[in-house]
Amino acid sequence: QVQAVESGGGLVQTGGSLTLSCAVSPLTFRNYAMGWFRQVPGKEREGVSCISRSGGGTDYADSVKGRFTVSKDNTATTVYLQMNSLKPEDTAMYYCAAVEDGHYRGIYYYPCDLRKKSFGDWGQGTQVTVSS
Repeated sequence: QVQAVESGGGLVQTGGSLTLSCAVSPLTFRNYAMGWFRQVPGKEREGVSCISRSGGGTDYADSVKGRFTVSKDNTATTVYLQMNSLKPEDTAMYYCAAVEDGHYRGIYYYPCDLRKKSFGDWGQGTQVTVSS
């Protein structure tokens, strides 16, 4: 069962910006952190960013730190991914999914889990293509 629907992808030039949206079912939005993932054909899906259930904590993959910003709108139960300074290597299908909320791995605290989705099927995703 799909819990989230992605939109906002498109074709953009290197250095450009896009904002992705993820419409989340209210139950999932209230009870889970949310993550953004991306996948290129022939490669494994990778975590890009996540935001905690409260919205007070975020995490990013090293490859997008300083360029991408994740946020959420509690009223609209929507999660956003603002992507700036886009590079050709950002080209991928982007997905959002529920992820584990704040937790410890060893001595380190993470506000959400970028590594994997918690449950449910993947949505259809939204394609981002960055031209050089």
